[in-house]
Amino acid sequence: MDTGDVFDPNCPTRVVLDRIGDKWSVLVLLSLSDGPMRFTALRQRIGGVTPKVLTQTLRTMEADGLISRKIFAEVPPRVEYTLTDLGRSLHGPISVVASWAELNVRKILESRELSA
Repeated sequence: MDTGDVFDPNCPTRVVLDRIGDKWSVLVLLSLSDGPMRFTALRQRIGGVTPKVLTQTLRTMEADGLISRKIFAEVPPRVEYTLTDLGRSLHGPISVVASWAELNVRKILESRELSA
């Protein structure tokens, strides 16, 4: 199977959509687009994410092939996360969605207030 079908409930494409639609994955991807980062720097950049959730997100993204983790043999050990080629290929679409969200957040919030 070369391509998926997002409308097929049995297609694993839906798992991919869940991953790229997860707010923490999106924020990790956007953060790493500027280059490698360490865990603490990522957590500070993202803000509001617990260490446990960030660890789970990084592990899942690594398993999905979106990021890579490099461990440096130093004392104390240093670990850096970076986007893979697959992760970099996702940056364009995700950055467009992030920009759209930033441009339209006020309209969405105003609409919610009117609906309440």
